[in-house]
Amino acid sequence: MKKIIYTEDELVFLLKNKDKVAFDALYDNYSSSLYGIISRIIPAEEIAEDILQDVFIKIWKSIEMYDKTKGRLYTWMLNIARNTSIDYSRSKQFKSETKNQDIDNSVYEVNKHKSSSFNTDTIGLREEVIKLKDEYRILIDLIYFKGFTQEETAKELNIPLGTVKTRVRAAIIELRKTIK
Repeated sequence: MKKIIYTEDELVFLLKNKDKVAFDALYDNYSSSLYGIISRIIPAEEIAEDILQDVFIKIWKSIEMYDKTKGRLYTWMLNIARNTSIDYSRSKQFKSETKNQDIDNSVYEVNKHKSSSFNTDTIGLREEVIKLKDEYRILIDLIYFKGFTQEETAKELNIPLGTVKTRVRAAIIELRKTIK
């Protein structure tokens, strides 16, 4: 079966018209990248897979909310994946499941997490992030690739929250310039 390739505009148009073939193409093209983001935040494979399914359901149901003037489709979907993962990691269910894992299962999950990779090279993002100043690169890595909040990042790096916010904004502006 021949793989159908859509432009971003075509894909969005078809998704807004609830085209299931376009949705399949969306899943095929983006599921591994989104899973990479999810698995960095939620290392348990089964849970991460469930969250990935939830993310695609959210994308399907809320595609009307996507606005191309505010960013690319991938960025919009990445934020849905990241936010869904963070929300789950803060849930009582996740905290309970984490406490109740036996030690053998925990070690197994950690080892699986270390071997999974989020390949930002497939979209060229990692290459652009590496070019950023260290102070920006570290923040982008913690916040966008590892799921830290800005507050958690400030505590982790022992810098003021305002500095984190200012640097993240500056980093995103730099990334936008280089990606365009």
